[in-house]
Amino acid sequence: MVLLFRFLLIWKKKTVKKIGDEKLVNLLIAGYSPKKFLFKFILVASAFGLTALGVSNLQAPGQIEQIQRQGVDVMIALDVSRSMLAEDVQPNRLERAKQLVNKLIDKLKNDRIGLVLFAGRAYLQMPLTTDHAAAKIYVNTASPASVPTQGTVIGEALTICNNAFGSKDKKFKTVVLITDGEDHDEKTMSIVQNLAESGILLHTIGVGTTTGTTIPDPVTGESKRDQEGNIVVSKLNEIFLQELSQQGHGTYRLLVNTDETVSSILDQVNSMEQKFITDQSMINYRSFFQWFLVVALIILVADLFISERKNVTA
Repeated sequence: MVLLFRFLLIWKKKTVKKIGDEKLVNLLIAGYSPKKFLFKFILVASAFGLTALGVSNLQAPGQIEQIQRQGVDVMIALDVSRSMLAEDVQPNRLERAKQLVNKLIDKLKNDRIGLVLFAGRAYLQMPLTTDHAAAKIYVNTASPASVPTQGTVIGEALTICNNAFGSKDKKFKTVVLITDGEDHDEKTMSIVQNLAESGILLHTIGVGTTTGTTIPDPVTGESKRDQEGNIVVSKLNEIFLQELSQQGHGTYRLLVNTDETVSSILDQVNSMEQKFITDQSMINYRSFFQWFLVVALIILVADLFISERKNVTA
């Protein structure tokens, strides 16, 4: 707007010269006030700026309230190893698992949710929280690239889940393990026993098929090969996952129908004794857009009543 104003002033000067003798033209427009013209521009520019601030809807946090809800703590351990890219379920194992987790998060409205991603290493991607929208963001961005080290360290993932719960409660806690169970570590079973002794239920969900399929390379698209050059076939280790759920006093489900699997997990979670979860929520954000718009409107109305002519005194 400043540049346009500058160009307008230049255009006015050129126009005065084109009309005729500059001194004569200045006498004809002697009543014109450049200062008032500048003042009117400042008013319009200010109104424009205030309108922009109003549209941005500046807000201030309102009162913080303590909200209590009944629920349980659910840690989700999601396998993101390359074997989860196998396409024996469509579009692939990992995408089906992510669809399941997203639907599960939508249903666990009153529960705290945490997320652990694992392959050759396990990482606490998100601690227990009631911020389900953030949880879905982490799930949707999960990929083999999230954990550079390849493998399937189920035991390490379960240990991190256990540590995320804390040691106060001996109940209200459950772990949902989603994996194909392939290439697991040897210490997993003893770790599951420790979880059971801590009062943590373990539900396992198998992704894939027992017949298996090849693992496509995400870069080249070719099938993965072992050190001897043979094509690797990844298979669901269903027996191992069933043993884990039995040892963890939970259930095992094969991921065939996403909705049915979610319903099964919900039945198990809802049957657990629930605790009161205190959540700090920021509510009643105060908006200030109306003040900016009101002032901008007043300025624009005032601009209509301001003339560009000089004040004439008798």
